[in-house]
Amino acid sequence: MNEDDLLSSRVLIIDDQPANLRLLEDLLTREGLTHVVSTTDAQRALDLYTAFDPDLIILDLMMPELDGYAVLEQLKRRGDPYDYRPVLVVTADATTESKRRALSLGAKDFLTKPFDTIEAMLRVWNLLETRALYRRLQVLSPGESPAPIRFQSRPLAEDSIIRRLEGTETDPDHK
Repeated sequence: MNEDDLLSSRVLIIDDQPANLRLLEDLLTREGLTHVVSTTDAQRALDLYTAFDPDLIILDLMMPELDGYAVLEQLKRRGDPYDYRPVLVVTADATTESKRRALSLGAKDFLTKPFDTIEAMLRVWNLLETRALYRRLQVLSPGESPAPIRFQSRPLAEDSIIRRLEGTETDPDHK
């Protein structure tokens, strides 16, 4: 993978504040990204997602009418469950609940406003690089669909491990 692969990535920014859009657009274009589309209208964002086919979505949570959580839910319904399409949430809501909710709905990273521009770009580059590696893997392994991933919350996993160690539960994956 070379730098041009990352610089040609498509980024969709969704934020109801025009000043935030300008800040993010300027930051991304200063770093060399040339395919950046933004909108203040979360309803329009869903159509842009389909038409623009972004490699990364930068999403605000607190928006009128359709908030970022609703956008995440709709993106999840529209997207391929085996596709890696990262969403970076950028919001002023720094509560643990907002982080957990956004991440559980499919966001891959979370950044609170006001943010450090260097940290923001490092997160953007990391997500774009992961997306590019995913796409490269798809090219190298055509026709293979990944096995579904089982997610389990940590407390449930810990309880299961304890029961197995006590001998009161067997490992369903171990034959």
